[in-house]
Amino acid sequence: MRRVLLTIALVPRNACVGILRAYRAVISPLYGDVCRYYPSCSRYTLEAIQQHGAVKGIALGAWRIVRCNPWAKGGIDDVPAPHHHRYELTPHGFVVPAHIDHTPLLHDTALKGSLT
Repeated sequence: MRRVLLTIALVPRNACVGILRAYRAVISPLYGDVCRYYPSCSRYTLEAIQQHGAVKGIALGAWRIVRCNPWAKGGIDDVPAPHHHRYELTPHGFVVPAHIDHTPLLHDTALKGSLT
């Protein structure tokens, strides 16, 4: 039950991740490499949302975009590390609760017995 609630709580975070992944796949390549910082502002915001959640991640990303201007020196600017790591990333970058086995569950004892 706890995993279900955590998964539901991650819906806004994963919605933001989906939007940013679409932006990075479709719109970002049209601009080219114009960001003064590494990682790029969209990548920074994506990582911030993955690590800190939708609200704090968007705030960190917005602050990064404000700092990314023609007068900025730029350079390497990593996302601040979270205080705890309760979540894992899927191969596509979506966030899931930690320690969830992503393989199909075998509930049928007969099927379990036939596999051993």
